Amino acid sequence: MQAHRRRILPLTIATLIMFIVANAFPIMEIELHGRSNQTTLMGFVLSMNTAGMPLIAFLIFATTIAFPFVKLFALFYLLVCIKRRVNPLGFNLLVRMIQSLRPWIMLEILLLGAIVSFVKMTNMATVVPGVSLWALGGLALLFASVLSFDPQCMWHMSLLNDNGDKAVPATEPESVDQLEKS
Repeated sequence: MQAHRRRILPLTIATLIMFIVANAFPIMEIELHGRSNQTTLMGFVLSMNTAGMPLIAFLIFATTIAFPFVKLFALFYLLVCIKRRVNPLGFNLLVRMIQSLRPWIMLEILLLGAIVSFVKMTNMATVVPGVSLWALGGLALLFASVLSFDPQCMWHMSLLNDNGDKAVPATEPESVDQLEKS
């Protein structure tokens, strides 16, 4: 557990960087009859909304952009605070939010859909994978490693001294008062 604790912050940082790359660059470029088109993930969401599918656009945005970013940023914030031995604001809420967002993150489904689309379109047009498609592959792997981290371990990590000794009992406190009484 000690080794996994030390790896989770660098993995989270790498995942955040890969998330930014995956969202900043085009997924793929399609060329048909001399016309070329490319889009980012956010551009795809906006075009789905413009095409009259706002619910699908919202679901794609929530499950592939918003929820992963919120989870990664909350995890990063908590891990940095724990590493610096600072009491993070909203610790209970953030740990619970991280746990509740887990089933709603669909990055691997997005990657699978993008690869299937890429393969199917190669018969009709010239398709060039973009930087974002490769970044999505790396992001799916990194996110899987970050998701393997049990958020309940945050309680244990926050309750350990720098030398690894338990400062207070490692149980999930119901309130700050219970934590202070321990």
